[in-house]
Amino acid sequence: MRLTRHTDYALRLLMLLALEPDELHTVEDVARRYEVSRNHLNKVVQTLAQAGFIESQRGRGGGVRLARSPENINLGRVVRATEDNFHIVECFCSEKNSCVVAPACGLRDPLEEALDAFLAVLDRYSLADLLRNPHASRRMRRLLAV
Repeated sequence: MRLTRHTDYALRLLMLLALEPDELHTVEDVARRYEVSRNHLNKVVQTLAQAGFIESQRGRGGGVRLARSPENINLGRVVRATEDNFHIVECFCSEKNSCVVAPACGLRDPLEEALDAFLAVLDRYSLADLLRNPHASRRMRRLLAV
């Protein structure tokens, strides 16, 4: 299973917002600090705002911040909100499935079980859990220093 860049950037953005909760962060600043595409990050911000994970303020002095406490942001929910699909193999998408052995193949069930297990693990963690290690949090702050 591979997560999209969209989800990767979403998780990175949420970690930064949780590390610096008293600041309003601009997309420009976050893109520069993470060395990622500002245009792509704009789309991530839109997704996270629509899902209720962050608040966005437009205009001069605007930016983004968490809409909830880190303890109330579940990683499984973030991944589900930011991934466009979980079609890890062709037969997971009935509209595009052209696999000739799909009706007799035994691969789908184990892969569905693995996907469910992957999401179940993420469901056990919150954004706060990612930042519980003070040493790692300090190091992340230094790496993202302005």
